[in-house]
Amino acid sequence: MQTHAYVAIVTLVALLVYIWMGVRVGGARKKSGIHAPTMTGDPELERHIRVQANTLEWLPIFLPSLWLFAIYWNDMVAAILGVIWIVGRVIYALGYAASPDKRELGFVIQMAAAAILLFGALGRAIWMLATVGV
Repeated sequence: MQTHAYVAIVTLVALLVYIWMGVRVGGARKKSGIHAPTMTGDPELERHIRVQANTLEWLPIFLPSLWLFAIYWNDMVAAILGVIWIVGRVIYALGYAASPDKRELGFVIQMAAAAILLFGALGRAIWMLATVGV
């Protein structure tokens, strides 16, 4: 029986990375002097906000796919792919904060990891349904 401890740890680290991104938004707000709820007016602040928002947009794709992959395939493989997703998000965040032109590598890394998790889980669920039945 798999405990899914690896995937649980990766899930929590992904959420910590998201919190880190929020803290960076706060730092950019302080540096720019632009207070909430204002979202525009400083390009650096806007990039940090976009990084956090884009990560939030990907979490509902990543997290269920991560867990379903772990359930249908393997906890360790899912966790490794989850770490790759996290690394991609960090590369994306650091690159985008520096310049929008530097966001692509991180985005592609996290997108590939999420796609493997999503389609791997979906394929295995369909295969299980077709071979084992309901």
